[in-house]
Amino acid sequence: MKKLPDLEAWAIFATVSETGSFARAAAELGLSQATVSKAITRLEGRMKTMLFHRTSRRMSLTESGHAALERAARILAEGEAVEAEVTEQSTSLRGPIRIAAPMSFGVSHLGPVLPEFMARHPDVVLDAHFSDELVDLVAQGFDLALRISTLADSSLLARRLCTVRILLVGAPAYFERHGRPSHPRELTGHRTLQYSYSRGGSSWRFRHKRHGEFAQAISASLLANNAEALAPALRAGLGLALQPEFLAWKDLQSGALETAMDDWQVEPIALHIVTPPGRSRPARVQALIDYLAERFAAAPWAQSG
Repeated sequence: MKKLPDLEAWAIFATVSETGSFARAAAELGLSQATVSKAITRLEGRMKTMLFHRTSRRMSLTESGHAALERAARILAEGEAVEAEVTEQSTSLRGPIRIAAPMSFGVSHLGPVLPEFMARHPDVVLDAHFSDELVDLVAQGFDLALRISTLADSSLLARRLCTVRILLVGAPAYFERHGRPSHPRELTGHRTLQYSYSRGGSSWRFRHKRHGEFAQAISASLLANNAEALAPALRAGLGLALQPEFLAWKDLQSGALETAMDDWQVEPIALHIVTPPGRSRPARVQALIDYLAERFAAAPWAQSG
């Protein structure tokens, strides 16, 4: 089996050659003189040739040592350069960040807050991936992701930002034509619109402070794998839907949509920032995490807890 080159020993060799002694090289590298001596002996054993002429008074390079010096010095310089570059990228706000987010939330809420972060940190390059499919952060090389759900993967590190209510909403015109339901069982007489990835599927679950839980099966007239795609049909008065408050917020404020069954609650969801396992992350990634946490925790639709 092919043996890896002894890069550490070659770096020590280059330093010994530069300083002219084992003692000075050991001091410069923060190593013991014995460690330096063993590294040179190890190299000479592997090369089956002497690299230094040693006497009690002086030390000089052999012909083989001279032949190896330029490349050994390059190994040392390249090693120092790569460590310096990686250290700079991990401690300064410079370099790429890959972030994943659900489609609707990414377009409506993540996208609008990114310009301010970009203006603050012009040397950071953002790569945003929007999809309602659950991405594998490790396999796909993401630095962080926004998740709006109950988290199942305990190997990920999660930071909870806020709670998001799920509201039953419809257009005023719809309620005028079909009435406003006051109990989940009344939904059987209403047209409904359904987000395909809804936790309860075709069964909508509600909780009441006095009456407890109630699940109602629904038959949707529109199914969509993106919750924002339901909005045009909602505004057109074509049905009711359970929507996260961050999607319905503007329409509720403008009056384009209204809520129903306010005393019946749907289990809320939570907005999290998740990162791959391992607590050490570049400063640029931590800066984006802190920035997003501050922005989204203060959003008008965000609930504490």
